[in-house]
Amino acid sequence: MSVTGRYREAWEGFWREAPEEPGAVFRDAEPALTVARHLALFAPHLSDPGLPLVDLGCGNGTRTRFLADRFPRVLGADLSAAALDRARRADPAGRAAYRHLDAAEKSATRALHGEIGDANVHVRGVLHQREADDRQPLVDGIATLVGERGRAFLVEPSRAAGAVLKGLAAGPGGPPPKLAPVLRHGIAPGEVDDAAVPEFPTAAGLTVTAGGTLPLTTTEHGPGGVRIVLPSVWYVAGRAA
Repeated sequence: MSVTGRYREAWEGFWREAPEEPGAVFRDAEPALTVARHLALFAPHLSDPGLPLVDLGCGNGTRTRFLADRFPRVLGADLSAAALDRARRADPAGRAAYRHLDAAEKSATRALHGEIGDANVHVRGVLHQREADDRQPLVDGIATLVGERGRAFLVEPSRAAGAVLKGLAAGPGGPPPKLAPVLRHGIAPGEVDDAAVPEFPTAAGLTVTAGGTLPLTTTEHGPGGVRIVLPSVWYVAGRAA
C-alpha cells in the first residue's frame, strides 16, 4: 500500500470508530478555542475575503461550519470519506460544501482550482501527520489552490507537542481515553522541526508574510482535570504582491 493509502486507511478507521457526540474526538475542541483564534490571526492578511475558503483536513466539519457562518463560500475537504459523511450529517442545512480531496495529488488540486478559482485555505495539523515524502507535495497542492490572490493559514503542533503527547502516552495508566484511538490507528504526530514548517510554502512558490506561536486546545484532560493544550506554530503565506 502507498504512503497516501496507509494514511487514508488510518483516518478511515479512526472516523468509522469515533463517537459522534461533540467533544469526543481528541482534536475536536469547540471553535471558540480553536478556529476562532486562527481566524483572528488569518483574517487581517486576506487580500480578498470574498474568495472561496477551503478548510483542508476538515474532519467532521466542526471548524468548517464555524467558517461557513463567516465567509460567503466554504468547502470542507478531507481524504477520509468517513469523516466527510459525518461532516455532511452534522450540516443538514448545507452551510458548507464538502469534497473528497487528496491535496498531495497534483491533478486533484488543479481540478479543484479550475472549478472554484483562487481560494483562501485553512489548514490545521495536517502537515505533521503526513509521511516526509508527502509533505512538500501537500503544500504544493495548497499553493495551487491559493493561486494568485488567495492566502494559506497553516497551524501545526510544534516539536514540543510531540514530547507532550509521548509523555501522556507513557503515563502509568496509558494514554488518556481520547488520545488512545489516535495512537491505535497510527496517527501519531510526525517529527517536523518548527523551523522547517515555513520552508514548505517557500519551496512551493509562496511568500510567508506572518507567523508565530499559538496554544492548540484539545478536548482531553490530563491529571487533575486540566485541559490538554499543545504548543503550535502558525504561518500565513501567499503569492508575493
